[in-house]
Amino acid sequence: MDAMLNKTRKQMDAAIEHLKRELARIRTGRASTSLLDDLMVDYYGTPTPVAQVATLSVPEPRLITINPWEGKMVAAIERAIMISDLGLTPSNDGKMIRLPIPPLTEERRKEFVKQAHKVGEEARVSIRNARRDAVDAFKRMQKDGDIAEDDSKRSQEQVQKLTDDYGRHVDEILKRKDHEIMEI
Repeated sequence: MDAMLNKTRKQMDAAIEHLKRELARIRTGRASTSLLDDLMVDYYGTPTPVAQVATLSVPEPRLITINPWEGKMVAAIERAIMISDLGLTPSNDGKMIRLPIPPLTEERRKEFVKQAHKVGEEARVSIRNARRDAVDAFKRMQKDGDIAEDDSKRSQEQVQKLTDDYGRHVDEILKRKDHEIMEI
């Protein structure tokens, strides 16, 4: 039973980590290098994450600088940014790329909040799926005679408590992200 509870907790932790990663990719009015996590650059014919071919930094709240390790990568990085769905326009001086982050309109902020809530709902679904799997496993163990009915009920209650705790954690994370997006 403890092994099943630990497995369920790990699945729920994974859902929370995935939620955090996905929310980091949603743009706010503030610059963050996590916006470029999925940006792939053509590096000698191989798609490579931009962080592996350049130094990323945030010198100002609304600016990301990309300093390629090789001078000829400037054009490739700039091209990758232009064809991405980031909606940002890079400028370069031949050695470094500056990526200004424009302030978000109210309408755009609301779109990002909706996107964040969609990601949050996906995390909740993952958490509920982990709960369902654990409850089904406990019922199956009880049916097979591996555990008593009282133990099965107690374990199911523990799983429900875990589900409730993780659901509240998702709500807290979303509330912080909403505040961050709506902040001007």
